[in-house]
Amino acid sequence: MAEAEAAAQASGAARARTEGAAAEPPPAGPLPSGRHRLTRAQVVGSQRMRMFAAMAEAMLEQGYAGTSVADIIRGAGVSRETFYQQFRSKQDCFVQALDAATEDLAGVLDPPEGPAAAPSETFRALLGRYLDALAERPALARLFLVEVYAAGPEAIERRQANQRRFADTIAALFGADTEDRRFACAALVAATAQLVTARLVSNDLDGLRALEAPLATLATRLLD
Repeated sequence: MAEAEAAAQASGAARARTEGAAAEPPPAGPLPSGRHRLTRAQVVGSQRMRMFAAMAEAMLEQGYAGTSVADIIRGAGVSRETFYQQFRSKQDCFVQALDAATEDLAGVLDPPEGPAAAPSETFRALLGRYLDALAERPALARLFLVEVYAAGPEAIERRQANQRRFADTIAALFGADTEDRRFACAALVAATAQLVTARLVSNDLDGLRALEAPLATLATRLLD
């Protein structure tokens, strides 16, 4: 559960920034009992992070269909009323967790600062960071890449939009300005998602990280 909570804390912080929540990040773990100095935004953020973490952990073991709202609130240590104050349903909680995970991963894919490197070198550096982030947060990664297909049309459309967004990032990096080269970027993202998903399903985290070299080589062949 600690791994999922750490992942959800990072995602919760990203979401808090986008929603203009308190500058202080929400505390990890259960809130202190009795009086405290936490703002309402921090309390809500903490509850949200814990529910995301509990959902990811439950779905890691039981899948989307096998996970109930009761599993989420039990794992998060919140009431059913608290859950429904923030989410309409299990699917709504899933979609919001997916959005938060996307923002978190988008930050990982920001180009590094410093002198500009060759596009292929920058791509490999970003790919390595992306694979490391997934390997360090397997519960959240499964939410993002595996369980999304069981969560209904809205979640699937979000996933497809995210893939288009990452393809656009690669296209900008390589200066892919023709239809064929932009298609190559989309194909590269799709291939990466498929290969990563297979490693996550088999819990092969070493194999997940080992995708860096062959995928970087494929990108160079397609786009350089």
